[in-house]
Amino acid sequence: MLNNSKWISYPEMQLTTCPVFKKDFNLKGEIKKAILQLSSLGCYYATINDKRVGDFILAPGFTSNKRSQVQAYDITSMLSSNNELRVTLSQGWFKGRMNWRATQDMADIYPSIIGELKITYQNGESEAIVTDEGWSVSLSKITFADIYDGEHYDANFKESFVPVKVNDYSKARLCKQQGEIIKEQEIINPHKIFKTPKGETVIDFNQNLTGYFEICLNATKGERVSFSVAEVLDKDGNFYNENYRSAKSEFIYTCCDGYQTYKPKLTFYGFRYIRVNEFPFEITEDNIRAIVIHSEMKRTGYLDSSSELLNKLFSNIIWGQKGNFVDVPTDCPQRDERMGWTGDAQVFVKTASYNFDCEKFFEKWLTDLRIDQTKSGYVPSVVPQLWGDDWSGCGWGDASIICPWQIYLTYGNKEILRKQYNSMCLYLKYIASSTKKKYLWIDCEHFGDWLGLDSPAGSYKGASRDNLVASAFYYYSTGLVIKAGKALNKNVEKYERLRENILKSFRKEFTSYETQTECVLALHFGLCENKKAVAKQLSDMIVANGKRLKTGFLGTPYLLHALSDNGYTELAYDLLLQENYPSWLYSVKQGATTIWEHWDGINDKGEFWSKDMNSFNHYAYGSVADWVYGVACGIQTVEDKPGFEEIVIAPKPTKKLNHLSASIETRHGLVSSKWIKEGNSFRYEIITPSKSTIIIDNKEYKVDKGAYVF
Repeated sequence: MLNNSKWISYPEMQLTTCPVFKKDFNLKGEIKKAILQLSSLGCYYATINDKRVGDFILAPGFTSNKRSQVQAYDITSMLSSNNELRVTLSQGWFKGRMNWRATQDMADIYPSIIGELKITYQNGESEAIVTDEGWSVSLSKITFADIYDGEHYDANFKESFVPVKVNDYSKARLCKQQGEIIKEQEIINPHKIFKTPKGETVIDFNQNLTGYFEICLNATKGERVSFSVAEVLDKDGNFYNENYRSAKSEFIYTCCDGYQTYKPKLTFYGFRYIRVNEFPFEITEDNIRAIVIHSEMKRTGYLDSSSELLNKLFSNIIWGQKGNFVDVPTDCPQRDERMGWTGDAQVFVKTASYNFDCEKFFEKWLTDLRIDQTKSGYVPSVVPQLWGDDWSGCGWGDASIICPWQIYLTYGNKEILRKQYNSMCLYLKYIASSTKKKYLWIDCEHFGDWLGLDSPAGSYKGASRDNLVASAFYYYSTGLVIKAGKALNKNVEKYERLRENILKSFRKEFTSYETQTECVLALHFGLCENKKAVAKQLSDMIVANGKRLKTGFLGTPYLLHALSDNGYTELAYDLLLQENYPSWLYSVKQGATTIWEHWDGINDKGEFWSKDMNSFNHYAYGSVADWVYGVACGIQTVEDKPGFEEIVIAPKPTKKLNHLSASIETRHGLVSSKWIKEGNSFRYEIITPSKSTIIIDNKEYKVDKGAYVF
């Protein structure tokens, strides 16, 4: 791939340097086709004759440091007789503050570009313009760009081109574009512009989003535009972004004379509010608009109810996914993190795959996981692996098993299981090699039930015992490997024996359950011997807590399932519809437009949970939507007929709502399930694209493709 091209860089490349590479060329005749291939170490954007090439934002994307995707652009219609090709580069995800590991480990490898323009003429001749010594390079008008810290642009900067530096870097890292590209998706105009009690000018877009902004103004050379961004205001209504930690997330633009427009090219921001630090005059709504970016994904899932608060929660879940699916499933898009946390991805993957068509998105991310997984089987807690951790906590590393299995169930593509199966098995081997007691996962380092509300003072971990939680996931993941192996016609006898031994050892080791999460995992993973007693214990715990949860990252996704699967569907609805803290609707009533990291990111006094770990766009708790799709509305896949080739539709309604509906655009067509309360009865309206089993009031109906009313 790009065999005749060379890696080229700026001769004195620094981590904050944003060079622009240039190649001038003339056409030799009438062209038939012109294909430009590009990749980089860092993020780039390219132009032909001052027009942007393609619509991939932050190309070539966020991948393992061991590979770089190559993009191909058809630029036939963009060429003229005389042409100027430019490529502007930043460190992007490749190096710098975000990727301090690469900055240390690959100190002698600099952000670079590589590419080839192949031109085919109408007369059959062709030529290739490759990156080599014939290119020139200058510092660009983008004087600073960083994923965490934002972008600076000087419209008056004078370029000074010099010969490029040619680097003898390996091309083995180059690969075809695999994932969805990041694109501009929608435009949001300002909701209002106001003065805070401190006298600062703040722009409110009325939606926490991921992207950037476009400015347009008439100005005089040397005048400046300077913005800072935030997700929330403090209790007094002042601009607040201390939760961004060290991420500056700023924008500085130095104007030229006359009318001008600009939007950042090599960074992105997570924000709802913009503080105007500098502007040549009183800014108006005509001077700025927000641009939402995320990976290209078709919206496939929709939820709707008779509750305005619940509908707002559904909207917040969608916005949380859009804001965090920027080439990898990040934890949050605003602070000095923005990593592909494995734990967040696995708890949300089912909801994610119903909300949007993200098969290609996860296939690419799981490839990075497989690449960054070590020979011992350890799976990094963040993928791509930018940090130097050397342990894999339960519920995080398990993403290597849970994610490919769920993507297979949703889309029915066995290829993802084939590609990931060895990785899945290797992770089980890692657990076996790291534990202190055979058949359990004992005395290892874990995140545990992260941010559980029953956590001891001064701890981010919930009170659930690490050994129990880890061993529960060991059992669960082993079961999924067995299912995946059978789907691939593998011999899984050793894993079946392993699972049996884990179950026996678990029941011997853990004879009681002490927290909501411990009960939830024991029930949902099928570990407890007396499900009825444990379900009652869980119910009693919740009721004693005022019908409120205490679960964290690992217990919450399964909480409502554990209740409804064991006869406590109404209590599950009580939790879903609870408006007091802690609950899903508490943040909605507090004005949230995305999902919060903490149940009490802002408490009822308007005080913040903390400065260091308090994201207001953190999608993990949005995993509750999979219960609404799969239990409340009852749309379920069939494991031996995945991808909704066959469907079970078994809604569980409640009189607490007047109606609830869910629909998913599957590989076989639209499936939808709606129930409407009519007095003391319910009307069910169901559409299925496949052979289905519909279960209403415990009665089964075998149906073919069609629309049905009960």
